[in-house]
Amino acid sequence: MTAVAIGTTRVRVTRLGLGTGPLGGWPAPVSEDDALRTIDAAWQEGIRYFDTAPLYGYGRSEAWLGRALRTVPRAEYVISTKVGRLLREPAVELRAFFQGTGTSLRPIWDFSYAGARRSLEESLERMQLERIDVALIHDPDDHLDEALDGAYVALAELRTAGALGAIGAGMNRTRALTYLIERAELDCVLIAGRYTLLEQGALAELLPIAARRGTSVIVGGVYNSGILADPRPGATYNYAPAPAPLIERALRLKATCERHAVPLRAAALQFPLAHPAVAAVVVGARDPEEVRENAALMRVRIPPALWQALRGEGLLDAASPVPVAG
Repeated sequence: MTAVAIGTTRVRVTRLGLGTGPLGGWPAPVSEDDALRTIDAAWQEGIRYFDTAPLYGYGRSEAWLGRALRTVPRAEYVISTKVGRLLREPAVELRAFFQGTGTSLRPIWDFSYAGARRSLEESLERMQLERIDVALIHDPDDHLDEALDGAYVALAELRTAGALGAIGAGMNRTRALTYLIERAELDCVLIAGRYTLLEQGALAELLPIAARRGTSVIVGGVYNSGILADPRPGATYNYAPAPAPLIERALRLKATCERHAVPLRAAALQFPLAHPAVAAVVVGARDPEEVRENAALMRVRIPPALWQALRGEGLLDAASPVPVAG
C-alpha cells in the first residue's frame, strides 16, 4: 500500500482507502462489532486512509472509526471527513420517520462558515480525536456559491492555521467540482462514480483542470454502486436499478476481462489509479472479507493486452491512461 501526497500538502494517503459509508448502514444495517472488525481488517491489510462523514449512519460511522483506531499511532493514518450537514434532533412531526435509523438525529444542510466549523468540532467529538487530516465540503451541488462563501472560507482558515492538512470537496457531479476547483484553492476533490471502467465522464473537464491546478482527485464509487461488482439484471447503478444498456455494457466489460483471466473488479479497482491526477481510490466495505478481497484485487497483475482489447472494442475511452503492469 504505497502512499502518495494530496496536492502539494504533507498529507499522504495509501492508494487504496476504506470508505465507511456502508458501515453507517447503507444499504443494510451493520453491527458495531462488524464495523470494528472491518476497520481492523483494513489496518491489517496496510490501508492507512479512511474516509467518513457525519451523514454515514448519522454519526455512527465516525464514532466507530474513532473507536477502532484508538489504539494505533495517530501519525500513521489519515482521516477525511466532511462538512455541509449538521446532525440535529428532528422536529416532533418527523421523529417517527427516523425511529428506524438507530439514532434520534437527522442531517440538515448547512454550508455556512459557522456551520462548517461546528461540523468539524462535532466530528472530532464523535471520533474522540484532536485533529482531522482532510476536510471535504459534502455534496454542495445546489449550494455552490454558498459553500464557497461560507464553508470554504472556514476550511481555508483552518488549513492556514495548521488545524487541517488538506481541504476539498466531494460529490458525484464533475461540472460542479470543476466549478469549485476554478474558484477555490482546493487540495483535493472526491468524485464518486464518474471516472470508472464503465464511464469516463471526468476526462472531459475535471481531471484535466485538476492536473493543471495540482489538485489531487480521490475516486469513489469504482464499482458504480454495484453494477461493476456483479453485472446482472437487478444490479444497481447510482444507487438505483441499472438501465438495461448499462448492464449490457458491464457484461461486455466482464466478458473481455474474463478472456484475459482478470476479475472485472480488479480492472475496475485499478483503472482509475493510472490517471496522474488520481491519488487514491476509496472503496466501501461492510465486513472484513470485503476488505481482504479488495486488497487482493489491488495486487492482481493485469496484462496490457486487456486494456488494448477494451479500447479496441470501444469499451474504454482511448484518452484514458491505463495502468502499467508491474
